[in-house]
Amino acid sequence: MATPSNPRQRLVALQRYAALRRENFSGQDMVLVRPLEVRFTRCSFAGADLRHATLDGCSFTLCDLSGADLRGASLRGARLAGCDLRGADLRDADLTGAGRVNTGQSAHGLTDITGARLGGAILRDVQHDDVIGWGAVVDGL
Repeated sequence: MATPSNPRQRLVALQRYAALRRENFSGQDMVLVRPLEVRFTRCSFAGADLRHATLDGCSFTLCDLSGADLRGASLRGARLAGCDLRGADLRDADLTGAGRVNTGQSAHGLTDITGARLGGAILRDVQHDDVIGWGAVVDGL
């Protein structure tokens, strides 16, 4: 089997429950990717195009998703701890059951969604304790 040659192919080729550390997907075209319950730690998706991606059950710890385009993405049951979502576009994304958006532990810090766009996003059962920028973003809906 050939080794995946670009970041999108590497992500698509991952096995269920894979764990990635310090991978850089910044600015990449990741439209419609479907990694299966992958654990991302300190990975960067800054400015990545993740429109309509299926990220259900994925775990993001200390990841940079700033400016990422997640319009229409599914993040059902995803976990985000200490992530940077500043300016991310989450319009029409499904965050049903997204948990541990902030772990509250000093090792992970607070998730920041300042300036993120959430219009039309499904936020049912989202756990969002002490998320930076949450009130301003939700009040703007």
